[in-house]
Amino acid sequence: MTISRRERLARLNLIHNTQDVVLIVIGVLLAAVGLKGFLLPNGFLDGGVTGISLLINRLTGISISLLLILINIPFILLAYKQLSLSFTIKALAAIVGLASALVFIKVPVITSDKLLIAIFGGFFLGAGIGMSVRGGAVLDGTEVLALYINRKTVLTMGEVIMYFNILIFGVAAILINIETAMYAMLTYLSASKTVDFIISGFEEYIALTIISPESELIRKTLTLKMRKGVTVFKGKSGFGKRGHVESEIDIVYTVVTRLEVHRILDEIEKIDGKAFIVQHNINDTKGGMIKRRATHG
Repeated sequence: MTISRRERLARLNLIHNTQDVVLIVIGVLLAAVGLKGFLLPNGFLDGGVTGISLLINRLTGISISLLLILINIPFILLAYKQLSLSFTIKALAAIVGLASALVFIKVPVITSDKLLIAIFGGFFLGAGIGMSVRGGAVLDGTEVLALYINRKTVLTMGEVIMYFNILIFGVAAILINIETAMYAMLTYLSASKTVDFIISGFEEYIALTIISPESELIRKTLTLKMRKGVTVFKGKSGFGKRGHVESEIDIVYTVVTRLEVHRILDEIEKIDGKAFIVQHNINDTKGGMIKRRATHG
């Protein structure tokens, strides 16, 4: 390895690590706003380890900061065994950072309206969790447990988290009241949807696979007229309306935003109204032309 390459890799690692730290810090601050500005002063609950901590805090008065650290410790140890040391260190730093923020950062109570508390408390908490995940950490150990159980059983991660939270909400309904449990569900839904947006991206991407005898003209239209990046696969026709056909064919593949799909389909239809088009939902993309332009060209 040459020195220049070492320097380049070291620079990239420094940039990535700096980005991760910034994202985690932002995540901790957002989660602290959600907890101190909305949920904690109004006795609201959430799902996951945070929900357990809030529930115990409400019933016993034990410090939420202490509870967050203690209850997350088993999940941190599990992360060390199942994942990586780097992830474990980041997760521990994020959780301790959140616990510290709840002690030292003053956040005014923003509202006492129950609906606003559930929605915006969940929003800020979910945004914090999502930003932390973007930075390679977690603020809630539930995801680590879900990953472990997913590897050992037939349950998906989503199912594990759902069952875990149903248990929390059921206990809250029994120990406190049903109304609190219902608002906790609303808070959790707000938080989980926000996490999805932060992790997967606010824009939805669609992958288009286009099979047509006019593939070359379609490719030129997409690249030259619409400024889209495309990939062309070599394929072979199989069985169609005219029976068994064996002929070489080019398959055009491109990724666009959902807002652009209709315009692109219109252009393809002008070229070949019988083109076979398959649409695939994509959570996010990295690299290529789609990130270079504001219009995602």
